[in-house]
Amino acid sequence: MATTTALPLDLDARYASARAIAQEAARKGMAYYARREELVVEHKEGNLQDVVSAADQEIEKFIRAELARHFPEDGLLGEEGGGADLGARCVWVIDPIDGTACFLNGLHNWCVSIGLLVDGEPVIGAIADPNHNELFHACRGRGAFVNETPLKVSEATHVGQGVMGTGTFHSKGKANFIPFLEKLLAEGGMFFRNGSGALMTAYVAAGRLIGYHETHLKSWDCLAGVVMVKEAGGRINDFFRNDGLLHGNPYLVAAPGVYEQLARMIGPSLDDD
Repeated sequence: MATTTALPLDLDARYASARAIAQEAARKGMAYYARREELVVEHKEGNLQDVVSAADQEIEKFIRAELARHFPEDGLLGEEGGGADLGARCVWVIDPIDGTACFLNGLHNWCVSIGLLVDGEPVIGAIADPNHNELFHACRGRGAFVNETPLKVSEATHVGQGVMGTGTFHSKGKANFIPFLEKLLAEGGMFFRNGSGALMTAYVAAGRLIGYHETHLKSWDCLAGVVMVKEAGGRINDFFRNDGLLHGNPYLVAAPGVYEQLARMIGPSLDDD
């Protein structure tokens, strides 16, 4: 993880760059999206649902090159290209196309996600959704926004008062997923999944979802959105424990009025690694 120093950081430059690079990467993504049927698709580790295309790889190369050009001293962790200089004080965590399966199947639920850790803590996030012309962004201590509109989490105090984001993609977590859904439905809740962890996390920050639970999520799918949720008044579980940055963990973000209710429904599996 990151080491701490007393040296000042130019967070303004990093925040501006995160937003600009995410938007440019999203524009490049739309060009690929328009000809997605031509893309060569590979399956990761034999999993038919875990896919990667040339668009993911080329866009990540672009993001890495831009961040390295502006901030050569910073570390980088990406879904496709792995990690470099992860002991740096600043570490960028990027997902070039979060929601690749949606992207390849013509569903408008994908985005570009760029987050920044400083001294091991999420500080900056930018999530660009070109299909809906939305840029979600936040910097610690400065609030969270979609485009220029401030974000605020839902005021719900019961799961029946809104829509809950859900997902499972991890074999160890699937046994816990249906019991959680049963409890949610029994309390009058509704569930939703759009295929992009970054977008669903941003939707929690925006108050569109009351919460979002994934049985196991990777850091590049959520780190940028975590900053937004915190700045918008939401809560998150101890996601980064036990090297969650590299290996992921069970995940819950939610409005404060429903967080404890949801955590009880999920049960001990929320703290598993």
